[in-house]
Amino acid sequence: MTDLPPLREVIARHGLTASKALGQNFLLDEQLLSRIAALPGNLTGKAVLEIGPGPGGLTRALLRAGARVTAVEMDRRCLPALAELEAAFPGQLRVVEGDAMKIGHDDLMGEPYAVVANLPYNVGTALFVRWLGGEHWPPRWTSLTLMFQQEVAQRIVAAPGSSAYGRLAVLAGWRSAAALAMKVHRSAFTPPPKVMSAIVHVTPAAMPDGVSARTLERVTEAAFGQRRKMLRQSLKGLPGAVEALETLGIEPTRRAETLSVAEFVAVARVLAD
Repeated sequence: MTDLPPLREVIARHGLTASKALGQNFLLDEQLLSRIAALPGNLTGKAVLEIGPGPGGLTRALLRAGARVTAVEMDRRCLPALAELEAAFPGQLRVVEGDAMKIGHDDLMGEPYAVVANLPYNVGTALFVRWLGGEHWPPRWTSLTLMFQQEVAQRIVAAPGSSAYGRLAVLAGWRSAAALAMKVHRSAFTPPPKVMSAIVHVTPAAMPDGVSARTLERVTEAAFGQRRKMLRQSLKGLPGAVEALETLGIEPTRRAETLSVAEFVAVARVLAD
Protein backbone atom coordinates (compact mmCIF):
# COMPACT_ATOMS: atom_id res chain seq x y z
CA MET A 1 0.00 0.00 0.00
CA THR A 2 2.83 2.42 0.78
CA ASP A 3 5.21 1.20 -1.94
CA LEU A 4 4.78 4.24 -4.15
CA PRO A 5 6.99 5.64 -6.91
CA PRO A 6 9.08 8.72 -6.08
CA LEU A 7 7.20 12.00 -6.42
CA ARG A 8 9.60 13.25 -9.10
CA GLU A 9 8.74 10.20 -11.19
CA VAL A 10 5.00 10.83 -10.76
CA ILE A 11 5.40 14.48 -11.77
CA ALA A 12 7.49 13.59 -14.83
CA ARG A 13 5.14 10.80 -15.94
CA HIS A 14 2.12 13.09 -15.82
CA GLY A 15 3.97 16.06 -17.31
CA LEU A 16 3.20 18.29 -14.34
CA THR A 17 4.74 21.71 -13.76
CA ALA A 18 3.92 24.11 -10.95
CA SER A 19 1.51 26.84 -12.08
CA LYS A 20 2.35 30.39 -11.03
CA ALA A 21 -1.24 31.42 -11.76
CA LEU A 22 -2.47 28.89 -9.18
CA GLY A 23 0.23 29.76 -6.64
CA GLN A 24 1.69 26.25 -6.81
CA ASN A 25 5.06 25.08 -5.49
CA PHE A 26 5.54 21.32 -5.24
CA LEU A 27 7.08 19.90 -2.06
CA LEU A 28 8.90 16.63 -2.83
CA ASP A 29 11.00 15.81 0.25
CA GLU A 30 9.11 12.82 1.68
CA GLN A 31 10.84 12.95 5.07
CA LEU A 32 9.82 16.60 5.43
CA LEU A 33 6.29 15.77 4.29
CA SER A 34 6.05 13.05 6.95
CA ARG A 35 7.15 15.56 9.60
CA ILE A 36 4.42 17.95 8.46
CA ALA A 37 1.80 15.19 8.57
CA ALA A 38 2.84 14.44 12.17
CA LEU A 39 2.28 18.01 13.41
CA PRO A 40 -1.48 17.64 14.14
CA GLY A 41 -0.82 14.52 16.25
CA ASN A 42 -2.16 11.02 15.72
CA LEU A 43 -4.29 11.03 12.56
CA THR A 44 -5.19 7.34 12.50
CA GLY A 45 -8.79 7.08 11.31
CA LYS A 46 -9.32 10.86 11.53
CA ALA A 47 -10.88 13.06 8.86
CA VAL A 48 -8.48 15.52 7.23
CA LEU A 49 -9.22 18.25 4.71
CA GLU A 50 -6.35 19.09 2.36
CA ILE A 51 -6.50 22.09 0.03
CA GLY A 52 -4.42 22.11 -3.16
CA PRO A 53 -2.76 18.69 -2.99
CA GLY A 54 -1.15 19.07 -6.42
CA PRO A 55 0.62 15.82 -7.35
CA GLY A 56 -0.11 14.42 -3.88
CA GLY A 57 3.13 14.72 -1.90
CA LEU A 58 1.54 15.78 1.39
CA THR A 59 -1.49 13.64 0.58
CA ARG A 60 0.54 10.44 0.57
CA ALA A 61 2.17 11.43 3.89
CA LEU A 62 -1.26 11.97 5.44
CA LEU A 63 -2.54 8.67 4.06
CA ARG A 64 0.49 6.83 5.40
CA ALA A 65 -0.26 8.43 8.79
CA GLY A 66 -3.66 6.72 8.68
CA ALA A 67 -5.83 9.75 7.93
CA ARG A 68 -9.04 9.69 5.91
CA VAL A 69 -8.28 12.51 3.48
CA THR A 70 -10.60 14.71 1.45
CA ALA A 71 -8.42 16.59 -1.04
CA VAL A 72 -9.82 19.60 -2.89
CA GLU A 73 -7.97 20.33 -6.13
CA MET A 74 -8.94 22.73 -8.92
CA ASP A 75 -6.03 21.90 -11.25
CA ARG A 76 -7.36 19.13 -13.48
CA ARG A 77 -3.83 18.23 -14.57
CA CYS A 78 -3.18 16.79 -11.09
CA LEU A 79 -6.26 14.56 -10.93
CA PRO A 80 -4.70 11.47 -12.63
CA ALA A 81 -1.81 11.47 -10.13
CA LEU A 82 -4.27 11.76 -7.24
CA ALA A 83 -6.38 8.95 -8.74
CA GLU A 84 -3.35 6.68 -8.42
CA LEU A 85 -3.26 7.47 -4.69
CA GLU A 86 -6.97 6.68 -4.42
CA ALA A 87 -6.24 3.25 -5.87
CA ALA A 88 -3.22 2.71 -3.61
CA PHE A 89 -5.17 3.64 -0.45
CA PRO A 90 -8.67 2.20 -1.05
CA GLY A 91 -11.40 3.94 0.93
CA GLN A 92 -8.95 6.38 2.49
CA LEU A 93 -8.85 9.21 -0.07
CA ARG A 94 -11.61 11.24 -1.67
CA VAL A 95 -10.60 13.76 -4.35
CA VAL A 96 -12.94 16.69 -4.99
CA GLU A 97 -12.37 18.79 -8.07
CA GLY A 98 -13.22 22.41 -7.36
CA ASP A 99 -12.32 25.79 -5.92
CA ALA A 100 -11.80 25.61 -2.15
CA MET A 101 -12.94 29.23 -1.86
CA LYS A 102 -16.37 28.29 -3.26
CA ILE A 103 -16.94 25.05 -1.35
CA GLY A 104 -18.61 24.75 2.04
CA HIS A 105 -15.97 22.85 3.97
CA ASP A 106 -18.19 21.79 6.87
CA ASP A 107 -20.85 20.43 4.51
CA LEU A 108 -18.20 18.69 2.44
CA MET A 109 -16.65 16.96 5.45
CA GLY A 110 -19.83 16.21 7.42
CA GLU A 111 -17.89 15.53 10.64
CA PRO A 112 -15.17 17.13 12.76
CA TYR A 113 -11.95 17.39 10.77
CA ALA A 114 -8.39 18.65 10.83
CA VAL A 115 -7.09 20.87 8.05
CA VAL A 116 -3.57 20.11 6.82
CA ALA A 117 -2.42 21.91 3.69
CA ASN A 118 0.47 23.36 1.74
CA LEU A 119 -1.79 26.24 0.77
CA PRO A 120 -1.53 27.83 -2.66
CA TYR A 121 0.04 31.23 -2.00
CA ASN A 122 -2.67 33.14 -3.84
CA VAL A 123 -5.54 31.97 -1.60
CA GLY A 124 -3.80 31.09 1.67
CA THR A 125 -4.64 34.25 3.61
CA ALA A 126 -8.24 34.35 2.37
CA LEU A 127 -8.82 30.76 3.46
CA PHE A 128 -7.21 31.42 6.84
CA VAL A 129 -9.48 34.42 7.47
CA ARG A 130 -12.47 32.32 6.47
CA TRP A 131 -11.60 29.51 8.92
CA LEU A 132 -10.94 31.93 11.77
CA GLY A 133 -13.68 34.45 11.02
CA GLY A 134 -16.87 32.43 11.23
CA GLU A 135 -19.63 33.43 13.65
CA HIS A 136 -20.23 29.83 14.78
CA TRP A 137 -17.76 28.71 17.44
CA PRO A 138 -16.26 26.28 18.26
CA PRO A 139 -15.66 25.42 14.61
CA ARG A 140 -16.05 21.99 13.03
CA TRP A 141 -12.31 21.93 12.35
CA THR A 142 -10.22 20.63 15.23
CA SER A 143 -6.91 22.15 14.12
CA LEU A 144 -5.29 23.99 11.21
CA THR A 145 -1.79 23.01 10.06
CA LEU A 146 -1.01 25.38 7.22
CA MET A 147 1.96 26.29 5.06
CA PHE A 148 2.34 30.02 4.32
CA GLN A 149 5.00 32.34 3.07
CA GLN A 150 7.14 32.97 6.15
CA GLU A 151 6.19 36.65 6.22
CA VAL A 152 2.49 35.74 6.43
CA ALA A 153 3.16 33.10 9.09
CA GLN A 154 5.00 35.66 11.20
CA ARG A 155 2.07 38.06 10.89
CA ILE A 156 -0.26 35.37 12.22
CA VAL A 157 1.80 34.67 15.37
CA ALA A 158 3.09 38.23 15.93
CA ALA A 159 2.96 39.85 19.37
CA PRO A 160 1.60 43.36 20.06
CA GLY A 161 4.18 46.07 19.52
CA SER A 162 5.98 44.24 16.72
CA SER A 163 6.02 45.44 13.11
CA ALA A 164 4.32 42.20 11.97
CA TYR A 165 1.41 42.56 14.41
CA GLY A 166 -1.87 43.31 12.68
CA ARG A 167 -5.30 42.00 11.73
CA LEU A 168 -4.16 38.41 11.21
CA ALA A 169 -2.57 38.20 14.66
CA VAL A 170 -5.71 39.59 16.33
CA LEU A 171 -7.93 37.23 14.35
CA ALA A 172 -5.72 34.26 15.27
CA GLY A 173 -5.43 35.24 18.93
CA TRP A 174 -8.91 36.19 20.07
CA ARG A 175 -10.36 32.67 20.21
CA SER A 176 -7.59 30.29 19.16
CA ALA A 177 -3.94 29.51 19.84
CA ALA A 178 -1.51 29.88 16.94
CA ALA A 179 2.13 28.81 16.92
CA LEU A 180 4.92 28.74 14.36
CA ALA A 181 5.47 24.99 14.07
CA MET A 182 8.21 24.71 11.46
CA LYS A 183 10.21 26.80 9.00
CA VAL A 184 10.68 25.39 5.49
CA HIS A 185 13.58 26.49 3.31
CA ARG A 186 12.76 27.61 -0.21
CA SER A 187 15.08 24.94 -1.61
CA ALA A 188 12.65 22.23 -0.43
CA PHE A 189 10.21 23.21 -3.17
CA THR A 190 10.12 22.60 -6.91
CA PRO A 191 10.46 25.17 -8.31
CA PRO A 192 11.99 27.07 -5.36
CA PRO A 193 9.85 30.12 -4.49
CA LYS A 194 11.52 33.48 -4.02
CA VAL A 195 10.64 33.53 -0.32
CA MET A 196 10.98 31.25 2.69
CA SER A 197 7.95 29.38 4.02
CA ALA A 198 6.70 28.36 7.45
CA ILE A 199 3.97 26.20 8.93
CA VAL A 200 1.48 27.57 11.44
CA HIS A 201 -0.49 25.26 13.74
CA VAL A 202 -3.76 26.61 15.13
CA THR A 203 -6.15 25.11 17.66
CA PRO A 204 -9.51 26.63 18.68
CA ALA A 205 -10.02 28.05 22.16
CA ALA A 206 -13.01 29.40 24.05
CA MET A 207 -14.80 32.31 22.41
CA PRO A 208 -15.10 35.51 24.49
CA ASP A 209 -18.69 36.42 25.35
CA GLY A 210 -20.49 39.40 23.90
CA VAL A 211 -18.52 39.94 20.70
CA SER A 212 -18.94 38.77 17.11
CA ALA A 213 -16.30 38.00 14.51
CA ARG A 214 -17.71 40.61 12.14
CA THR A 215 -17.57 43.40 14.76
CA LEU A 216 -13.97 42.54 15.61
CA GLU A 217 -13.10 42.47 11.91
CA ARG A 218 -14.59 45.96 11.47
CA VAL A 219 -12.53 47.30 14.38
CA THR A 220 -9.26 45.79 13.14
CA GLU A 221 -9.95 46.83 9.54
CA ALA A 222 -10.30 50.43 10.64
CA ALA A 223 -7.45 50.39 13.17
CA PHE A 224 -4.84 48.73 10.97
CA GLY A 225 -6.07 50.33 7.76
CA GLN A 226 -4.18 53.44 8.93
CA ARG A 227 -1.78 51.79 11.35
CA ARG A 228 0.64 54.72 11.54
CA LYS A 229 -2.09 57.05 12.75
CA MET A 230 -3.34 57.43 16.30
CA LEU A 231 -6.46 55.45 17.12
CA ARG A 232 -8.56 58.59 17.43
CA GLN A 233 -7.85 59.17 13.72
CA SER A 234 -7.94 55.62 12.38
CA LEU A 235 -11.16 54.73 14.22
CA LYS A 236 -13.10 57.95 13.69
CA GLY A 237 -14.88 56.50 10.66
CA LEU A 238 -16.30 53.64 12.76
CA PRO A 239 -19.31 54.94 14.73
CA GLY A 240 -18.86 54.60 18.46
CA ALA A 241 -15.28 53.31 18.30
CA VAL A 242 -13.52 56.37 19.70
CA GLU A 243 -16.13 56.56 22.46
CA ALA A 244 -15.47 52.88 23.20
CA LEU A 245 -11.81 53.70 23.77
CA GLU A 246 -12.79 56.35 26.31
CA THR A 247 -15.20 53.95 28.04
CA LEU A 248 -12.43 51.39 28.41
CA GLY A 249 -9.76 53.90 29.45
CA ILE A 250 -7.66 53.21 26.35
CA GLU A 251 -5.62 56.27 25.42
CA PRO A 252 -6.80 57.39 21.94
CA THR A 253 -3.31 58.65 21.08
CA ARG A 254 -2.04 55.05 20.98
CA ARG A 255 -1.52 53.25 17.67
CA ALA A 256 -3.20 50.00 16.65
CA GLU A 257 -0.04 47.89 16.93
CA THR A 258 0.19 48.66 20.68
CA LEU A 259 -3.22 47.23 21.59
CA SER A 260 -3.39 43.68 22.89
CA VAL A 261 -5.82 41.15 21.46
CA ALA A 262 -7.85 41.46 24.67
CA GLU A 263 -8.12 45.23 24.21
CA PHE A 264 -9.37 44.83 20.63
CA VAL A 265 -11.93 42.30 21.86
CA ALA A 266 -13.02 44.72 24.58
CA VAL A 267 -13.56 47.52 22.03
CA ALA A 268 -15.61 45.18 19.83
CA ARG A 269 -17.68 44.12 22.85
CA VAL A 270 -18.52 47.73 23.73
CA LEU A 271 -19.55 48.38 20.12
CA ALA A 272 -21.76 45.29 20.17
CA ASP A 273 -23.47 46.55 23.32
